[in-house]
Amino acid sequence: MAGSHRAPRGGSRAAAREARRQKARKRNQTIAAGVAVVVLVGGGGVAALNAFGGDDASGPDFGATDDKSSDSNLLADANVLLDAATARPLGATGAWAVTKTADGSSAPERSFVCQSQRFADPAGQRTWVRTFQNSATKETAVQYVEVSNDKAAAGKAYTSIIGWLSGCSTPQTRLAASYVTTGVGERGVIAVFGQPAGAKTKYRTVAVAVAGKATMVLEHDTVAAAAPKPTPVLAAATAGLKKICAQSGGCGTGAPVAKPGLLPTTEAPGFMAPVDLPVLAGIDKPWVSSGGTKIGAGTGCERIDLKKAKPTKLTTLTYVTPEAKVPTEFGLDDTVVKFATPAAAKAFAEQIRKNVDGCEKNVSNAQVKSTGTVSVGSVRGESWRASYDTGGGKIFTYRIGIASIGNQAVYVLFPVLKGLDISDTAFNETLVRAAERSTLYK
Repeated sequence: MAGSHRAPRGGSRAAAREARRQKARKRNQTIAAGVAVVVLVGGGGVAALNAFGGDDASGPDFGATDDKSSDSNLLADANVLLDAATARPLGATGAWAVTKTADGSSAPERSFVCQSQRFADPAGQRTWVRTFQNSATKETAVQYVEVSNDKAAAGKAYTSIIGWLSGCSTPQTRLAASYVTTGVGERGVIAVFGQPAGAKTKYRTVAVAVAGKATMVLEHDTVAAAAPKPTPVLAAATAGLKKICAQSGGCGTGAPVAKPGLLPTTEAPGFMAPVDLPVLAGIDKPWVSSGGTKIGAGTGCERIDLKKAKPTKLTTLTYVTPEAKVPTEFGLDDTVVKFATPAAAKAFAEQIRKNVDGCEKNVSNAQVKSTGTVSVGSVRGESWRASYDTGGGKIFTYRIGIASIGNQAVYVLFPVLKGLDISDTAFNETLVRAAERSTLYK
C-alpha cells in the first residue's frame, strides 16, 4: 500500500510553481527592458550581450537604415550574393529562383528566424537581403549579409546573431539540432529550428558565419517529417561565403565540416535554454526558467534516496510559461545531479530506473508505462508515464525521465494536464537535450 495516500501534484507543488512563475514573469519583463545578459560563446569564452542582441555599447535607433556614408565599396554590388545557380545545393529537386533583393534601406524588420532586431550591427556600412523560392518543392530560402566597418564590429555582429538564435523567443519554436562549422568563413554555426505544421514540422536550417568585415546568415525552410541534415545548407553557405570573402577576406581553410555542437545559452551552465524545451500546440508563449525546489523522493515511483547516492552537488531549474494562461502546476523540472565518478552517476540513474519499472508492485495506486529508452552519444536513459489514482476521481499523471552522461545524472519531470501534454518522442528529445547540456554543470 506504500504511496497510496500521495497526491503529488496538488497543494504545495502548485503553490511552489506559481511562486516561481511570478519570479519568471518579473525576470522576463526585466530582460525585455534590455538589460545585459551573459552568453557563453565558442571556446569557453564569455561575452556580455544586450538582451536585444547587440554588444554592451549603446548604438543608434534599431530601426534606422545602416547604409552609412563611407568610402568603402566592399560588397557594394548585389552580384556578390547567391543566385539561382549557386543556391542549387539547397535542393537538387526543382529549380531555385531569386524572388527579391533588398538593400539596407528596404530590408525588412525580420529576415530570418529568431532575429531580434533589424540589424545586428546598426552602425555597419550596408546590408543585403535576398530571398529564394523553389517552385517545385515550395521550399524557400533567404540570404542576409551585413558589412561592418571593421573586423571587430563584424565579430560583434556575429556574436549578436548567435545570441538571437540561442535565446530564441519565436513562439512554438524548438532547437532540433545545431552544429559548429569549420572551413566556412572564419567561424560559424548551423542551427535547425522546428515549428509544428500539422502532421509534419516546418524546419528552418540557419547557417551563420563571419568572414573579415562581413557576416552572413543563410536560412533554408522546408516541411518534413524529420529534422534535415546540415549538408545542403553547409554546401550553399560555403558557396555564398566564397563569393563574399573574395572581397571581405576571412575565407575559411580546409574542407567545410559541420560537427554537432550545442548553441550557447544564457542559462546557468549545465541547464537547457528555453529554445531546447518542447513545443505545445496550446501555448504560443516562450518558456522561461526560474529557480526550482529540492527534488525530494520524487512523485512516488522514483524513491530517490540522495543520502544513499551521495552526490557532490545538485540543482533544479523549473521552466514555466509566465505569460500563458495555464494552470499553476504547469511546468517542467530539470534536475542535474553531479557525482564524483561516472560509475556513481550511472548507478544512481539505474536505481531510479529499477524503482520506476517495479513501481506498480510497490505503490498500489500507481500505473506506469515505459515511454522509451534513450541512447544518443554518451547519453543513456529511460522515460515513463506514471499515473496515481488518489481517489474521488482524481488521477495525477507525470512524465518522468532519468539519464546519465559522464559524472552527471539528469532527472526530468513534466506534469500532464488536460490539453497540455507532449508526445513520448518530444519528451525523450527533451531528456536527451537536458543530459547533453548537463556536461557543463559546475
